[in-house]
Amino acid sequence: MNGKRSERPPEPQSDLFGRTPAPVPRQRKAASTVPGESAETALPIDDLAQLIRQMVQGSFPAMWIRGEVTQFTKHRNGHWYFTLKGRQSTIRCVMWATSTFRVPAAPDEGMTVCAFGSLDVFTGRTDLQFTVRTLEAQGDGLWRKAFNEVRGRLAADGLLDESRRRPLPFFPRCVAVITSPDGAAFHDIVSVVRQRNRLVEIVLIPAVVQGDDAPRSLRIAIERLIRWGGADVVIIGRGGGSREDLWCFNDEKLARKIAACPVPVISAVGHEVDVTICDLVADFRAPTPSAAAERAVPIIADVRREVRVLARRLADACRGRVRDRRHDLVRMSRRASLAASALIDRRRLRLEGLAGKLHVLSPLATLGRGYAVIANDEGHIVTSAAALSPRDQISIRFRDGRAEADVTRVDPDTGEE
Repeated sequence: MNGKRSERPPEPQSDLFGRTPAPVPRQRKAASTVPGESAETALPIDDLAQLIRQMVQGSFPAMWIRGEVTQFTKHRNGHWYFTLKGRQSTIRCVMWATSTFRVPAAPDEGMTVCAFGSLDVFTGRTDLQFTVRTLEAQGDGLWRKAFNEVRGRLAADGLLDESRRRPLPFFPRCVAVITSPDGAAFHDIVSVVRQRNRLVEIVLIPAVVQGDDAPRSLRIAIERLIRWGGADVVIIGRGGGSREDLWCFNDEKLARKIAACPVPVISAVGHEVDVTICDLVADFRAPTPSAAAERAVPIIADVRREVRVLARRLADACRGRVRDRRHDLVRMSRRASLAASALIDRRRLRLEGLAGKLHVLSPLATLGRGYAVIANDEGHIVTSAAALSPRDQISIRFRDGRAEADVTRVDPDTGEE
């Protein structure tokens, strides 16, 4: 032992995550074979950068980190570059375009977020950076921001105005349902409709209602509905779920499809507390799929009762209309009779006046006053004594008869008394 303490080899230290690296076997020092030990074996910068990158990637697994977003930049290729800041430290982050589509909206400056990803080294500058795969804001910041942005654009186009909402048909013959064929929502709708009115036809237009493919699938379903054109009302929706499960119903393109649909649309997404963009643009928002079926299809007994009420109202209205028109006809007949009598009286008076004037001017009236009309043997009226000669034969016309006479003497009127 020689009185000296034996030196034990140092214990291997664990890394940040508690892992103990494997012991490295001792090797004899080579004079000129270890890279970087001398100028002759200097390590190229590119190799050093790759070595650092491999060491970083191999030492740190994927993890969640939290910090405040600063220096956010959105590249034209769709990549996001930003810095996450803590109380005293910062780290550069990158989120490639292949991952950004999973985030509802880009973060704002100063927003506190949680990022999931892994450490990496950008070999171009040998900079340490964090490659983000998933980004979440504290609370519902990013989700709320994306929701408000879509709602603002739709409101600017007038698609959220109450005036554009169409009334639902009172008695639909065919109800189309856009939802998953395997979900509970469709079965609930069918059950409620069958209980209320078995005469209504239900047509399922299947669609994906969850995941990345859901918005496109729902848009295609609406296009199929429009091409078909056989539905009186359509219900679109699904049962309850998480915010991520229901997010496809906040798609802006889907909302515009619903707004342009010629058939009245009932939106029934999730539960009563869940409000989506589709709820805002639909003609009617139902809190649940079952409530949507109740609103779309009335109970057949209620329909019959309403028809009887309307029939009574129609009969009463018809009787009232006939009574009013009869009174109007009587009044018009009385007015026409009075007008005709007045017209006849006016025409009679005028005719009598003309007859009086005609009687005054008539030759018979003149004869009645003692005058006579004298005509020669040729029938010409004699108006002057100079036209007669003795022994002419004349005809004298009186008021009440005619006489024949011979002229014995003619005394022309010389104007002397």
